[in-house]
Amino acid sequence: MDWTPGGMSSDVEDRRSSSGGGGFRGGIGILGILVLLVISLVTGKNYIGAYLSGGSSAHIAPSTATTHTRSPAEDRQAQLVSFVLDDAQKTWTQIFAAQGLAYRHAKLVLFRNATYSGCGTAQAATGPFYCPADEKIYIDLSFWDDLKRMGGDAGDFAQAYVLAHELGHHIQKLTGIEGRMRRLSQQDPREGNQLSVDLELQADCFAGIWGHSTTQRNIVDQNDIAGALRAAAAVGDDHLQKMSGRAVSPENWTHGSSTQRADWFRRGLTTGTVGSCKTFNGSLAP
Repeated sequence: MDWTPGGMSSDVEDRRSSSGGGGFRGGIGILGILVLLVISLVTGKNYIGAYLSGGSSAHIAPSTATTHTRSPAEDRQAQLVSFVLDDAQKTWTQIFAAQGLAYRHAKLVLFRNATYSGCGTAQAATGPFYCPADEKIYIDLSFWDDLKRMGGDAGDFAQAYVLAHELGHHIQKLTGIEGRMRRLSQQDPREGNQLSVDLELQADCFAGIWGHSTTQRNIVDQNDIAGALRAAAAVGDDHLQKMSGRAVSPENWTHGSSTQRADWFRRGLTTGTVGSCKTFNGSLAP
């Protein structure tokens, strides 16, 4: 991936020196427990024990910031995050403008171990995520090590895919897709998992749309794309279920299979059009 390390984006909020356990802690639910279980099994770190030892009742936990020396490699990762965020948001600003719409920037929070968010506690154990309540993406850079342990690629464009996917959720927030999906899920809880899968696959496709723009500008090559596709496959529900020693159960999926995730990312990458990302059978298209 052709990019030049530089300064940090004004849309990046760096909390790495202050995070480490403070913020709001509350119950994370069955899905959260399953996520912690999978990541504990994959990484060999006891995230389940750490969560349970902290209790599940909601309370404000005191900050426990620790001194951390940043390595040149970590600084480069942070600068890559910054580059991808700015480049992807520039692309979406242009796409929105072409439709006569104004794009509102998302923010990205770099943290270590845990921090607060508009959606509750952000924890490294749960991986990168987008919070629609405060329109921020949260990421602990140690996730790239976890991604490699899951069998994924952690090259520059693979990392960019993950970030572009989370920004895809911001696009869904701005266009009303995320809100309509939540209302449909509340109306018919039995469809909740499938709607979640559709939402995640569409975010993969939106990530591909930004990827398409990078191919047009010769920022990436075929090796970069192959790495990103491996990253998409590594976070497929079926792959994670197998890694945790469980049977593959499509009815419990929330993000889609490895094949589905790679295919939808590839679709956006190939077409570069929002209209190609109709995972909801077109009913929730922007």
